[in-house]
Amino acid sequence: MFAVLRHARPPSPLAGRLSIQSLLFALGDGTFMTGSAVFFTQIVGLSAAQVGLGLTIAGVASFLVALPMGKLVDRFGPKKMWALSAAGQAGMFVFWPFIDDFQGYLLMAIGMEVIGVLGQVAFHAYTIDVLPADERVRSRAYMYSALNLGFTLGAMSGGIALAFDSDSILKAVPWFTSAVFLVNAVFVTRLPNASHDELTPEERKVTIPGPGPMRNVGWLLTTFFTGVFWTNQVLLNIVIPLWLVQETDAPHVLLAFLFGTNTVMCIFLPMAASRGVHDVPTALRAVRVSSTFFVISCLITLFTHDTVGWVTIALVWLGHVTVTGAELYLSAASWAFEAELMDPRRRGAYQGAAGLTSTLGKVWAPAVFTFLAMNWGATGWLLIAGIIVVATVLIHPSTALARRFLEQHVPAEVLADARAGDHRGADGADGAYGADGVVPPPPPSLIAE
Repeated sequence: MFAVLRHARPPSPLAGRLSIQSLLFALGDGTFMTGSAVFFTQIVGLSAAQVGLGLTIAGVASFLVALPMGKLVDRFGPKKMWALSAAGQAGMFVFWPFIDDFQGYLLMAIGMEVIGVLGQVAFHAYTIDVLPADERVRSRAYMYSALNLGFTLGAMSGGIALAFDSDSILKAVPWFTSAVFLVNAVFVTRLPNASHDELTPEERKVTIPGPGPMRNVGWLLTTFFTGVFWTNQVLLNIVIPLWLVQETDAPHVLLAFLFGTNTVMCIFLPMAASRGVHDVPTALRAVRVSSTFFVISCLITLFTHDTVGWVTIALVWLGHVTVTGAELYLSAASWAFEAELMDPRRRGAYQGAAGLTSTLGKVWAPAVFTFLAMNWGATGWLLIAGIIVVATVLIHPSTALARRFLEQHVPAEVLADARAGDHRGADGADGAYGADGVVPPPPPSLIAE
Protein backbone atom coordinates (compact mmCIF):
# COMPACT_ATOMS: atom_id res chain seq x y z
CA MET A 1 0.00 0.00 0.00
CA PHE A 2 2.74 2.47 0.95
CA ALA A 3 4.62 1.65 -2.26
CA VAL A 4 1.50 2.43 -4.30
CA LEU A 5 1.02 5.73 -2.49
CA ARG A 6 4.68 6.60 -2.98
CA HIS A 7 4.38 6.10 -6.75
CA ALA A 8 1.18 8.16 -6.75
CA ARG A 9 3.12 11.21 -5.63
CA PRO A 10 4.65 13.40 -8.38
CA PRO A 11 8.45 13.58 -8.58
CA SER A 12 8.25 17.30 -7.72
CA PRO A 13 5.63 20.00 -7.13
CA LEU A 14 6.21 21.32 -10.65
CA ALA A 15 5.63 17.86 -12.12
CA GLY A 16 2.39 17.74 -10.14
CA ARG A 17 1.24 21.05 -11.63
CA LEU A 18 2.14 19.91 -15.13
CA SER A 19 0.25 16.66 -14.53
CA ILE A 20 -2.89 18.58 -13.61
CA GLN A 21 -2.57 20.38 -16.93
CA SER A 22 -2.19 17.05 -18.75
CA LEU A 23 -5.31 15.75 -17.04
CA LEU A 24 -7.30 18.88 -17.96
CA PHE A 25 -6.26 18.67 -21.61
CA ALA A 26 -7.09 14.98 -21.87
CA LEU A 27 -10.42 15.41 -20.06
CA GLY A 28 -11.57 17.98 -22.61
CA ASP A 29 -10.13 16.27 -25.66
CA GLY A 30 -11.25 12.80 -24.56
CA THR A 31 -14.82 13.96 -23.94
CA PHE A 32 -15.16 15.40 -27.43
CA MET A 33 -13.30 12.63 -29.26
CA THR A 34 -15.43 9.90 -27.69
CA GLY A 35 -18.54 11.26 -29.32
CA SER A 36 -16.91 12.93 -32.33
CA ALA A 37 -17.99 10.32 -34.89
CA VAL A 38 -21.63 10.65 -33.81
CA PHE A 39 -21.31 14.44 -33.57
CA PHE A 40 -19.89 14.83 -37.08
CA THR A 41 -22.46 12.54 -38.69
CA GLN A 42 -25.57 13.29 -36.61
CA ILE A 43 -25.11 16.99 -35.78
CA VAL A 44 -22.95 18.31 -38.64
CA GLY A 45 -24.61 15.93 -41.13
CA LEU A 46 -21.49 14.53 -42.76
CA SER A 47 -20.94 11.13 -44.29
CA ALA A 48 -18.26 8.84 -42.95
CA ALA A 49 -16.23 9.42 -46.11
CA GLN A 50 -16.37 13.21 -45.61
CA VAL A 51 -15.24 12.85 -42.00
CA GLY A 52 -12.27 10.73 -43.07
CA LEU A 53 -11.35 13.06 -45.93
CA GLY A 54 -11.47 16.10 -43.66
CA LEU A 55 -9.26 14.47 -41.05
CA THR A 56 -6.78 13.42 -43.75
CA ILE A 57 -6.56 16.95 -45.18
CA ALA A 58 -6.21 18.40 -41.68
CA GLY A 59 -3.44 15.89 -40.97
CA VAL A 60 -1.58 17.03 -44.09
CA ALA A 61 -1.95 20.64 -42.95
CA SER A 62 -0.53 19.82 -39.53
CA PHE A 63 2.41 18.09 -41.21
CA LEU A 64 3.17 21.17 -43.32
CA VAL A 65 3.05 23.68 -40.47
CA ALA A 66 5.07 21.67 -37.92
CA LEU A 67 8.41 23.34 -38.65
CA PRO A 68 7.04 26.93 -38.89
CA MET A 69 5.21 26.41 -35.60
CA GLY A 70 8.45 25.28 -34.02
CA LYS A 71 10.14 28.47 -35.13
CA LEU A 72 7.29 30.51 -33.61
CA VAL A 73 7.86 28.74 -30.29
CA ASP A 74 11.56 29.62 -30.39
CA ARG A 75 10.74 33.20 -31.39
CA PHE A 76 8.12 34.03 -28.76
CA GLY A 77 8.71 31.49 -25.99
CA PRO A 78 7.14 28.08 -25.31
CA LYS A 79 4.80 28.98 -22.45
CA LYS A 80 3.23 31.90 -24.29
CA MET A 81 2.65 29.82 -27.43
CA TRP A 82 1.33 26.90 -25.37
CA ALA A 83 -1.19 29.12 -23.61
CA LEU A 84 -2.15 30.76 -26.93
CA SER A 85 -2.80 27.35 -28.47
CA ALA A 86 -4.95 26.22 -25.54
CA ALA A 87 -6.97 29.44 -25.64
CA GLY A 88 -7.33 29.17 -29.43
CA GLN A 89 -8.63 25.63 -29.18
CA ALA A 90 -11.08 26.69 -26.48
CA GLY A 91 -12.36 29.44 -28.76
CA MET A 92 -12.74 27.17 -31.77
CA PHE A 93 -14.69 24.49 -29.89
CA VAL A 94 -17.37 27.09 -29.22
CA PHE A 95 -18.21 27.17 -32.93
CA TRP A 96 -18.45 23.41 -33.55
CA PRO A 97 -22.25 23.25 -32.92
CA PHE A 98 -22.81 25.90 -35.60
CA ILE A 99 -21.00 24.01 -38.37
CA ASP A 100 -23.51 22.40 -40.74
CA ASP A 101 -21.66 21.59 -43.97
CA PHE A 102 -18.46 20.00 -45.22
CA GLN A 103 -16.74 23.28 -46.05
CA GLY A 104 -17.19 24.59 -42.54
CA TYR A 105 -16.12 21.27 -41.07
CA LEU A 106 -12.98 21.21 -43.21
CA LEU A 107 -11.95 24.74 -42.26
CA MET A 108 -12.56 23.99 -38.60
CA ALA A 109 -10.66 20.69 -38.74
CA ILE A 110 -7.66 22.35 -40.40
CA GLY A 111 -7.71 25.22 -37.92
CA MET A 112 -7.91 22.86 -34.97
CA GLU A 113 -5.01 20.77 -36.23
CA VAL A 114 -2.78 23.79 -36.93
CA ILE A 115 -3.43 25.31 -33.52
CA GLY A 116 -2.96 21.90 -31.94
CA VAL A 117 0.46 21.50 -33.56
CA LEU A 118 1.53 24.81 -32.05
CA GLY A 119 0.46 23.58 -28.63
CA GLN A 120 2.21 20.22 -29.00
CA VAL A 121 5.51 21.76 -30.05
CA ALA A 122 5.32 24.41 -27.34
CA PHE A 123 4.43 21.86 -24.66
CA HIS A 124 7.39 19.63 -25.47
CA ALA A 125 9.80 22.57 -25.68
CA TYR A 126 8.50 23.99 -22.39
CA THR A 127 8.75 20.77 -20.40
CA ILE A 128 12.32 20.10 -21.52
CA ASP A 129 13.22 23.73 -20.78
CA VAL A 130 11.65 23.93 -17.33
CA LEU A 131 12.23 20.50 -15.80
CA PRO A 132 15.56 19.64 -14.15
CA ALA A 133 17.60 17.23 -16.25
CA ASP A 134 17.56 14.47 -13.63
CA GLU A 135 13.74 14.63 -13.36
CA ARG A 136 12.67 15.07 -16.97
CA VAL A 137 11.89 11.47 -17.82
CA ARG A 138 10.31 10.63 -14.45
CA SER A 139 8.20 13.78 -14.57
CA ARG A 140 7.07 13.09 -18.14
CA ALA A 141 6.15 9.55 -17.10
CA TYR A 142 4.02 10.89 -14.27
CA MET A 143 2.39 13.36 -16.68
CA TYR A 144 1.74 10.49 -19.10
CA SER A 145 -0.15 8.66 -16.37
CA ALA A 146 -2.21 11.79 -15.70
CA LEU A 147 -2.87 12.17 -19.43
CA ASN A 148 -4.23 8.64 -19.68
CA LEU A 149 -6.33 9.15 -16.57
CA GLY A 150 -7.74 12.30 -18.16
CA PHE A 151 -8.58 10.48 -21.39
CA THR A 152 -10.32 7.78 -19.35
CA LEU A 153 -12.42 10.35 -17.51
CA GLY A 154 -13.10 12.13 -20.79
CA ALA A 155 -14.22 8.91 -22.44
CA MET A 156 -16.58 8.28 -19.52
CA SER A 157 -18.00 11.80 -19.83
CA GLY A 158 -18.43 11.42 -23.58
CA GLY A 159 -20.04 8.02 -23.09
CA ILE A 160 -22.55 9.49 -20.65
CA ALA A 161 -23.44 12.18 -23.18
CA LEU A 162 -23.93 9.56 -25.89
CA ALA A 163 -26.11 7.46 -23.60
CA PHE A 164 -28.78 10.17 -23.53
CA ASP A 165 -29.10 9.94 -27.34
CA SER A 166 -30.00 13.63 -27.43
CA ASP A 167 -28.91 16.14 -30.08
CA SER A 168 -29.07 18.94 -27.53
CA ILE A 169 -26.65 17.17 -25.22
CA LEU A 170 -24.35 16.30 -28.11
CA LYS A 171 -24.26 19.98 -29.12
CA ALA A 172 -23.28 20.87 -25.57
CA VAL A 173 -20.26 18.55 -25.60
CA PRO A 174 -18.02 20.97 -27.58
CA TRP A 175 -18.97 23.74 -25.15
CA PHE A 176 -17.96 21.57 -22.22
CA THR A 177 -14.67 20.88 -23.99
CA SER A 178 -14.25 24.59 -24.65
CA ALA A 179 -14.73 25.39 -20.96
CA VAL A 180 -12.16 22.75 -19.93
CA PHE A 181 -9.66 24.04 -22.50
CA LEU A 182 -10.19 27.60 -21.27
CA VAL A 183 -9.41 26.49 -17.70
CA ASN A 184 -6.42 24.68 -19.14
CA ALA A 185 -5.19 27.87 -20.87
CA VAL A 186 -5.47 29.85 -17.64
CA PHE A 187 -3.65 27.06 -15.82
CA VAL A 188 -0.79 27.19 -18.34
CA THR A 189 -0.38 30.94 -17.87
CA ARG A 190 0.08 30.38 -14.14
CA LEU A 191 2.97 27.95 -14.61
CA PRO A 192 6.47 29.33 -14.02
CA ASN A 193 8.31 30.80 -16.97
CA ALA A 194 11.00 28.65 -18.50
CA SER A 195 14.37 30.08 -19.44
CA HIS A 196 13.40 30.79 -23.05
CA ASP A 197 10.31 32.65 -21.89
CA GLU A 198 12.60 35.12 -20.11
CA LEU A 199 14.54 36.26 -23.15
CA THR A 200 14.30 39.99 -23.82
CA PRO A 201 12.99 41.29 -27.18
CA GLU A 202 16.57 42.17 -28.11
CA GLU A 203 17.78 38.66 -27.28
CA ARG A 204 15.00 37.15 -29.36
CA LYS A 205 16.20 39.09 -32.39
CA VAL A 206 19.67 37.59 -32.17
CA THR A 207 20.28 35.10 -34.98
CA ILE A 208 21.47 31.80 -33.59
CA PRO A 209 24.61 30.78 -35.46
CA GLY A 210 25.04 27.36 -36.97
CA PRO A 211 22.80 24.95 -38.91
CA GLY A 212 19.23 24.16 -37.92
CA PRO A 213 17.50 20.83 -37.34
CA MET A 214 16.82 20.09 -41.00
CA ARG A 215 20.56 19.70 -41.50
CA ASN A 216 20.94 17.38 -38.52
CA VAL A 217 20.56 14.11 -40.38
CA GLY A 218 21.03 12.10 -37.20
CA TRP A 219 18.09 13.85 -35.52
CA LEU A 220 15.89 13.42 -38.58
CA LEU A 221 16.69 9.71 -38.76
CA THR A 222 16.26 9.20 -35.03
CA THR A 223 12.82 10.78 -35.03
CA PHE A 224 11.89 8.89 -38.20
CA PHE A 225 12.74 5.59 -36.52
CA THR A 226 10.89 6.72 -33.40
CA GLY A 227 7.87 7.20 -35.64
CA VAL A 228 8.34 3.66 -36.93
CA PHE A 229 8.34 2.38 -33.35
CA TRP A 230 5.15 4.32 -32.63
CA THR A 231 3.40 2.07 -35.13
CA ASN A 232 2.79 -0.02 -32.01
CA GLN A 233 -0.35 2.12 -31.77
CA VAL A 234 -1.46 0.82 -35.16
CA LEU A 235 -1.02 -2.71 -33.85
CA LEU A 236 -2.86 -1.81 -30.65
CA ASN A 237 -5.83 0.06 -32.09
CA ILE A 238 -6.28 -1.35 -35.59
CA VAL A 239 -4.47 -4.54 -36.53
CA ILE A 240 -4.99 -6.68 -33.41
CA PRO A 241 -8.69 -5.73 -33.12
CA LEU A 242 -9.24 -6.55 -36.82
CA TRP A 243 -7.33 -9.80 -36.42
CA LEU A 244 -9.45 -10.72 -33.40
CA VAL A 245 -12.70 -10.09 -35.28
CA GLN A 246 -11.80 -11.70 -38.61
CA GLU A 247 -9.16 -14.35 -37.93
CA THR A 248 -9.86 -15.78 -34.46
CA ASP A 249 -12.75 -17.36 -32.57
CA ALA A 250 -12.42 -14.90 -29.65
CA PRO A 251 -15.65 -13.13 -28.64
CA HIS A 252 -15.86 -9.54 -29.86
CA VAL A 253 -16.58 -8.31 -26.34
CA LEU A 254 -12.94 -9.12 -25.56
CA LEU A 255 -12.03 -5.87 -27.34
CA ALA A 256 -13.43 -3.89 -24.42
CA PHE A 257 -11.19 -5.78 -21.99
CA LEU A 258 -8.17 -5.28 -24.25
CA PHE A 259 -8.55 -1.52 -24.35
CA GLY A 260 -9.36 -1.47 -20.66
CA THR A 261 -6.12 -3.32 -19.93
CA ASN A 262 -4.16 -0.84 -22.03
CA THR A 263 -5.72 2.10 -20.20
CA VAL A 264 -4.97 0.68 -16.76
CA MET A 265 -1.37 -0.11 -17.70
CA CYS A 266 -0.82 3.36 -19.16
CA ILE A 267 -2.12 4.98 -15.97
CA PHE A 268 -0.18 2.93 -13.44
CA LEU A 269 3.03 1.75 -15.16
CA PRO A 270 4.76 4.69 -16.96
CA MET A 271 6.85 5.54 -13.88
CA ALA A 272 8.03 1.94 -13.59
CA ALA A 273 8.90 1.71 -17.30
CA SER A 274 10.85 5.00 -17.18
CA ARG A 275 12.96 4.02 -14.18
CA GLY A 276 16.64 4.26 -15.04
CA VAL A 277 16.09 6.05 -18.39
CA HIS A 278 17.96 9.37 -18.30
CA ASP A 279 20.32 9.62 -21.29
CA VAL A 280 20.87 8.26 -24.80
CA PRO A 281 22.42 4.88 -23.81
CA THR A 282 19.62 4.12 -21.34
CA ALA A 283 17.05 5.33 -23.87
CA LEU A 284 18.46 2.95 -26.47
CA ARG A 285 18.18 0.16 -23.91
CA ALA A 286 14.52 1.11 -23.43
CA VAL A 287 14.07 1.01 -27.21
CA ARG A 288 15.44 -2.52 -27.29
CA VAL A 289 13.04 -3.57 -24.53
CA SER A 290 10.16 -1.88 -26.37
CA SER A 291 11.03 -3.61 -29.64
CA THR A 292 11.30 -6.96 -27.87
CA PHE A 293 7.78 -6.51 -26.54
CA PHE A 294 6.60 -5.52 -30.04
CA VAL A 295 8.12 -8.61 -31.64
CA ILE A 296 6.76 -10.89 -28.91
CA SER A 297 3.29 -9.41 -29.50
CA CYS A 298 3.53 -10.24 -33.20
CA LEU A 299 4.67 -13.82 -32.49
CA ILE A 300 1.93 -14.40 -29.92
CA THR A 301 -0.83 -12.95 -32.09
CA LEU A 302 0.04 -14.90 -35.23
CA PHE A 303 -0.50 -18.17 -33.34
CA THR A 304 -4.08 -17.24 -32.41
CA HIS A 305 -5.24 -18.00 -35.94
CA ASP A 306 -5.21 -21.72 -35.14
CA THR A 307 -6.09 -21.76 -31.43
CA VAL A 308 -9.56 -22.13 -29.97
CA GLY A 309 -11.55 -21.06 -26.95
CA TRP A 310 -9.83 -19.82 -23.84
CA VAL A 311 -6.39 -20.35 -25.35
CA THR A 312 -7.22 -17.81 -28.04
CA ILE A 313 -8.60 -15.35 -25.49
CA ALA A 314 -5.53 -15.64 -23.28
CA LEU A 315 -3.07 -15.26 -26.18
CA VAL A 316 -4.87 -12.27 -27.73
CA TRP A 317 -4.95 -10.59 -24.34
CA LEU A 318 -1.25 -11.33 -23.79
CA GLY A 319 -0.45 -9.93 -27.24
CA HIS A 320 -2.22 -6.72 -26.29
CA VAL A 321 -0.37 -6.55 -22.96
CA THR A 322 3.02 -6.93 -24.64
CA VAL A 323 2.32 -4.27 -27.27
CA THR A 324 1.31 -1.94 -24.43
CA GLY A 325 4.67 -2.71 -22.86
CA ALA A 326 6.24 -1.58 -26.14
CA GLU A 327 4.33 1.70 -25.84
CA LEU A 328 5.44 2.35 -22.26
CA TYR A 329 9.16 1.75 -22.81
CA LEU A 330 9.14 3.69 -26.08
CA SER A 331 7.59 6.68 -24.31
CA ALA A 332 10.44 6.76 -21.81
CA ALA A 333 13.04 6.49 -24.58
CA SER A 334 11.49 9.24 -26.68
CA TRP A 335 11.49 11.69 -23.77
CA ALA A 336 15.20 11.07 -23.22
CA PHE A 337 15.96 11.55 -26.94
CA GLU A 338 14.13 14.89 -26.88
CA ALA A 339 16.15 16.09 -23.91
CA GLU A 340 19.54 14.87 -25.12
CA LEU A 341 19.58 15.21 -28.91
CA MET A 342 18.12 18.67 -29.59
CA ASP A 343 20.02 21.94 -29.85
CA PRO A 344 18.98 23.66 -26.58
CA ARG A 345 18.76 27.00 -28.40
CA ARG A 346 16.33 25.66 -31.02
CA ARG A 347 14.04 23.29 -29.13
CA GLY A 348 10.92 24.54 -30.91
CA ALA A 349 12.44 24.12 -34.36
CA TYR A 350 13.76 20.67 -33.45
CA GLN A 351 10.31 19.64 -32.24
CA GLY A 352 8.82 20.92 -35.48
CA ALA A 353 11.31 18.93 -37.54
CA ALA A 354 10.55 15.88 -35.44
CA GLY A 355 6.88 16.34 -36.25
CA LEU A 356 7.70 15.99 -39.95
CA THR A 357 9.98 12.97 -39.77
CA SER A 358 8.09 11.01 -37.11
CA THR A 359 4.94 11.38 -39.20
CA LEU A 360 6.79 9.96 -42.20
CA GLY A 361 7.90 7.09 -40.00
CA LYS A 362 4.38 5.96 -39.14
CA VAL A 363 1.85 7.37 -41.64
CA TRP A 364 2.19 4.33 -43.90
CA ALA A 365 1.63 1.75 -41.16
CA PRO A 366 -2.20 1.43 -41.04
CA ALA A 367 -2.38 0.35 -44.67
CA VAL A 368 0.83 -1.73 -44.73
CA PHE A 369 0.38 -3.53 -41.40
CA THR A 370 -3.27 -4.28 -42.05
CA PHE A 371 -2.47 -5.69 -45.50
CA LEU A 372 0.42 -7.82 -44.22
CA ALA A 373 -1.46 -9.28 -41.25
CA MET A 374 -4.82 -9.85 -42.89
CA ASN A 375 -3.56 -11.09 -46.28
CA TRP A 376 -0.24 -12.82 -45.57
CA GLY A 377 -1.02 -14.29 -42.15
CA ALA A 378 2.01 -15.58 -40.25
CA THR A 379 4.42 -14.31 -42.91
CA GLY A 380 2.88 -10.87 -42.64
CA TRP A 381 3.26 -10.82 -38.87
CA LEU A 382 6.90 -11.83 -39.20
CA LEU A 383 7.49 -9.03 -41.71
CA ILE A 384 5.89 -6.52 -39.33
CA ALA A 385 8.20 -7.72 -36.58
CA GLY A 386 11.14 -7.55 -39.00
CA ILE A 387 10.46 -3.88 -39.75
CA ILE A 388 10.76 -3.08 -36.06
CA VAL A 389 13.97 -5.12 -35.71
CA VAL A 390 15.58 -3.23 -38.60
CA ALA A 391 14.54 0.13 -37.12
CA THR A 392 15.96 -0.95 -33.75
CA VAL A 393 19.33 -1.71 -35.31
CA LEU A 394 19.45 1.53 -37.31
CA ILE A 395 18.45 3.93 -34.53
CA HIS A 396 21.72 3.23 -32.69
CA PRO A 397 24.01 4.83 -35.32
CA SER A 398 21.44 7.58 -35.97
CA THR A 399 21.52 8.75 -32.34
CA ALA A 400 25.33 8.74 -32.43
CA LEU A 401 25.21 10.82 -35.61
CA ALA A 402 22.79 13.28 -33.99
CA ARG A 403 25.03 13.68 -30.96
CA ARG A 404 28.14 14.27 -33.09
CA PHE A 405 26.27 16.96 -34.99
CA LEU A 406 25.48 18.80 -31.76
CA GLU A 407 29.06 18.50 -30.54
CA GLN A 408 30.30 19.95 -33.83
CA HIS A 409 27.86 22.86 -34.11
CA VAL A 410 26.72 23.74 -30.59
CA PRO A 411 29.09 25.32 -28.03
CA ALA A 412 30.20 22.85 -25.38
CA GLU A 413 29.00 25.09 -22.55
CA VAL A 414 25.49 25.18 -24.07
CA LEU A 415 25.31 21.38 -24.11
CA ALA A 416 26.69 21.25 -20.57
CA ASP A 417 24.06 23.72 -19.37
CA ALA A 418 21.32 21.72 -21.06
CA ARG A 419 22.48 18.46 -19.48
CA ALA A 420 22.50 20.17 -16.11
CA GLY A 421 18.99 21.34 -16.89
CA ASP A 422 19.89 25.00 -16.26
CA HIS A 423 18.24 24.29 -12.88
CA ARG A 424 19.16 23.10 -9.44
CA GLY A 425 15.68 22.26 -8.17
CA ALA A 426 12.05 21.90 -9.22
CA ASP A 427 9.82 23.20 -6.50
CA GLY A 428 9.02 26.56 -8.05
CA ALA A 429 10.20 28.41 -4.94
CA ASP A 430 13.94 28.04 -4.60
CA GLY A 431 16.85 26.23 -6.23
CA ALA A 432 15.66 26.22 -9.85
CA TYR A 433 13.65 29.39 -9.51
CA GLY A 434 14.25 32.76 -8.06
CA ALA A 435 12.11 34.38 -5.43
CA ASP A 436 9.50 35.23 -8.05
CA GLY A 437 9.16 31.59 -9.16
CA VAL A 438 10.79 32.20 -12.53
CA VAL A 439 13.46 29.99 -14.02
CA PRO A 440 16.60 32.10 -14.49
CA PRO A 441 17.27 33.14 -18.09
CA PRO A 442 19.83 31.13 -20.05
CA PRO A 443 23.46 32.15 -20.12
CA PRO A 444 24.56 34.23 -23.13
CA SER A 445 25.95 31.12 -24.80
CA LEU A 446 22.40 29.77 -25.06
CA ILE A 447 21.52 32.72 -27.28
CA ALA A 448 24.54 33.11 -29.50
CA GLU A 449 28.11 32.06 -29.69
